[in-house]
Amino acid sequence: MSEFKFFFKNIFLMISLIASIIFFIFYLYFPIITNHGDTITVPNLMGMKLEDLDEFLSDRDLRYEVLDDSSYSSEYPPFTVLQQNPSESEKVKENRKIYLTLNSSVPPKIKMPKIINGSVKNAQLILKSYDLKLGDISYVPDMARNAVLKIYINGDSIKENDLILKGSIIDLEVGNGLGNQVFDAPDLINLDLEEAKFTIIGSGLRLGNIIYEDSGYFYNKILDEEGNEIFEKFWVEPGNVYKQYPEKSTQVKIGRRVNLWIVSDFKDEEI
Repeated sequence: MSEFKFFFKNIFLMISLIASIIFFIFYLYFPIITNHGDTITVPNLMGMKLEDLDEFLSDRDLRYEVLDDSSYSSEYPPFTVLQQNPSESEKVKENRKIYLTLNSSVPPKIKMPKIINGSVKNAQLILKSYDLKLGDISYVPDMARNAVLKIYINGDSIKENDLILKGSIIDLEVGNGLGNQVFDAPDLINLDLEEAKFTIIGSGLRLGNIIYEDSGYFYNKILDEEGNEIFEKFWVEPGNVYKQYPEKSTQVKIGRRVNLWIVSDFKDEEI
């Protein structure tokens, strides 16, 4: 019986010894020689210059390798980091290699996107999505208000689908909504307000200020048969136009405002 107890006691001691050895190897010895459990947080390398990488990463016990597939962004200088793998804040072992993509020194060529006849706001969004920069906006007479009419790079006109450098500055020529057609202002004298409004809008003009006067006698400048200027006195009934500005036959452009003076008992008002 004592021999049986002695045998099991020895077995227990052997198992304990083996377990201690395993514990020492895996939890004490291996961590010491392999730095098991020690990790390094990957720093943010975006925008960092190539010449600064060696010292920066070696101080943090990391290495790097530049990949051949360079990209381009107008937001970063040439030969700066655009992409990294592993990414920022990841946990890695000491001496881990970080794979980097650098910004190209030569921007690639892309096709000019379609922005003609679209709004300026829409053009801004499209240019940004293509990594192009919005430059100067110049307004020209055209009925298409805020519509992109022409595109320029460094003063040269370009067309949609033309090959341009990524990151280029795009200048826009935009319509001001007024147009450049010149014509004679219509004669509104003696028309009532509704007729005058109809004529103004139908001529491509806009209604300006309306001034009311309570007097009905006015003088109109006309030419006699010999071409001499004379003044004709005439009666204008309440509610009708007796004066306008610009005057009839004055050269105006589309969109010009026309002010009216109307016979009435009301005070001046502006619309």
